Amino acid sequence: MTEQTPDIATLHAFNKNIVDEFRANAGKVTGQFANADLLLLTTTGAKSGERRVSPLAYFRIDGKLIIIGSFAGAPVNPAWVHNLRANPQAHVEVGTDAFDVTARELPAARMMGTISSRLRIRSWGRINEGARNSN
Repeated sequence: MTEQTPDIATLHAFNKNIVDEFRANAGKVTGQFANADLLLLTTTGAKSGERRVSPLAYFRIDGKLIIIGSFAGAPVNPAWVHNLRANPQAHVEVGTDAFDVTARELPAARMMGTISSRLRIRSWGRINEGARNSN
């Protein structure tokens, strides 16, 4: 199996369509992300200094927004991770709310604990929901 980095032009066009739909519909999108919790993260380019907007899936733990740096499964981080490491000041849009944030990267051990805890909670919730719906 060969791991490939996504084509940048295709990814930018795909993301632009999601951003446009998100903003036109109060944070709601259709298609493969219709039921996903999405936010828009605006970072400052580490080299260019230009503002960059990325649509990202997120979840909340203890009132904090958690995003995970994944570049469509590629063995490299997405550009927004590099940008946040260089400048953690960012802007977030969730639904119709927008606010400035200071990003903080979790240490690897805490990140894994946070993710695995969240996955267990979500899985258990879906199992229980499925059981209720089958009765």
